[in-house]
Amino acid sequence: MNILILSAGRRVELLKNFQTAMINHGLDGKVLAADAVPQWSAACHVADGHFTLPRVTSGGYAQALHKLCLDQQVRLVIPTIDTELPVLCSLREDFARDGIIVLISSCDLVMSCRDKRKTGQLFQSIDIPYPTIYARSSLTFPCFCKPYDGSSSIGTAIIRGKNELTHNMLANEKNIFMEFIGPEYREYTVDGYYDRYGTLQCLVPRERIEVRAGEVSKGITRKHFVYEFLWPRLSKLKGFRGCCTIQVFGNPQSGDIKGLEINPRFGGGFPLSSAAGADYPDWLVREYFLQQEIGKFEDWTENLLMLRYDAKVVVHVPD
Repeated sequence: MNILILSAGRRVELLKNFQTAMINHGLDGKVLAADAVPQWSAACHVADGHFTLPRVTSGGYAQALHKLCLDQQVRLVIPTIDTELPVLCSLREDFARDGIIVLISSCDLVMSCRDKRKTGQLFQSIDIPYPTIYARSSLTFPCFCKPYDGSSSIGTAIIRGKNELTHNMLANEKNIFMEFIGPEYREYTVDGYYDRYGTLQCLVPRERIEVRAGEVSKGITRKHFVYEFLWPRLSKLKGFRGCCTIQVFGNPQSGDIKGLEINPRFGGGFPLSSAAGADYPDWLVREYFLQQEIGKFEDWTENLLMLRYDAKVVVHVPD
């Protein structure tokens, strides 16, 4: 009955959420953590046990993860970074034969979410507008440059005029050039919960007030036009499981919404949704360990402000 958090890094709050859920339900299980360098991971030191795994791009990753799960009697595997998702979705059925549940959405959805060009098509299929992607030969300025398979805002840039467009930007085949969304729009990250049948049961929009290193540092929950617009549309998506983060732009004056990204995993700002009452780790324990049903939940706290700060984990290490 153990849980394994992958690429645990700094995800101390998420790990503690799972530990609390296990205790609250009286389950005799551990919440374990894995990382490429666990001695430098705060979450690994807080976990009930931690382990080293090779990087997901390594040829031996799948075998090492499978052995770890078997050796440590892991029942539920929780991914936390984008690069893990394509590998894990391909392993899901094989792991399930050994009683190991990899919390991952369908491979079709994962691949659509990893490629921003396909993400646009996915948004449009459920009637959510998506910023225009320009042909390299006919760019409109200002525009936004980003890798089609990027994450954490790495490699992104606002190009305000032709003089800011470099040869390297154009030569990089992974770059796409998108319509620039102006300051009249605000950015929201929405934490969705899809149950084991793929039904949307909860949706918590978080306005991103300030972001640091691609992760929200100041945010506030909002139950307004973004929620009302997204719920009927995101309910149509099939193949999601567990937590899914959806990023959109919203114009409070006009009510317009534009989709941006979908990440079928826990996001870095999830602790705000958890504090608002959307206890996804608890629901996962109830669903996958206790076989309970999770119904629609809307009674989370709106207008809840989160101001994050740096904390520390101190451990004694040998010379």
